[in-house]
This record gives sequence, C-alpha cells and structure tokens, in this order.
Amino acid sequence: MDGKEGCIALLARNITVNLQNGDGKSDIYTVPVGKKMIVAAVIIRDPTASLAGATDIDFGDGANADTWRNAISLTTMTTVNDYMYIIPSAATPVKRTIYDAGDVFGVKPVTGAALDADAKADLAGYLFDA
Repeated sequence: MDGKEGCIALLARNITVNLQNGDGKSDIYTVPVGKKMIVAAVIIRDPTASLAGATDIDFGDGANADTWRNAISLTTMTTVNDYMYIIPSAATPVKRTIYDAGDVFGVKPVTGAALDADAKADLAGYLFDA
C-alpha cells in the first residue's frame, strides 16, 4: 500500500487457489502485524479448467474460510480469460467483521469443481493501523 493509510488497494495478486471439490483452504493474504483489514473485493480469474460443479465456494478467514462470503457459485467460469468480481454483498448491506493482524484470508471449495481446477486470486482491501 506504499504507506498510504485509508486507501483501497490491491493487497494480494496472482495467488494460485485450488477450487476442485475436496480441496482444502487456499490462503490469499495474511493481515500484517499492527494492521487491520476490510475486504473490498476478490477477483477469481484465469481458471486452469472448467469450474463446472463449483456451486459453493467460501471466502474469509479461519479453517473454513467462511467469514466474508459463502456459497458463491463459480460454475460459469471456463478456461478462457474468465473472471468473477466478488464484492461484500450483492444487494443489501451486510455487517462484516474487521480482520485483525495475523488473520489469514482465503478461499475454500465446499462443493468445488468436478475437474482438477486452479485459478488466480486477487484481493483488494482497506488496510489500516490497529
């Protein structure tokens, strides 16, 4: 974030995440010491195979990555330049929890893709002093 507090910035980019059914959590970003984070958006892009069957993908921290957005469907993504722009809430504002230093934000396929599929993940957020 080049030292500028109060800006929405790209916090992580080009992180490979595993999205096949049965895969565990893929870590995207760890909140640095002395900081807190609010997630503004996650971009999932460039899948290595079709994400057909990926009907329940969770995002957040903890072992289940289920504290930010749950049950996101990525089934329409194929292997050719596709991306999904995931925001905190599709319509109605929803209360979220601020992430603390050491929290590890990631993605976990609950019901993932039928094929062995990976994708790239980018994380945009607001990072500020704790």
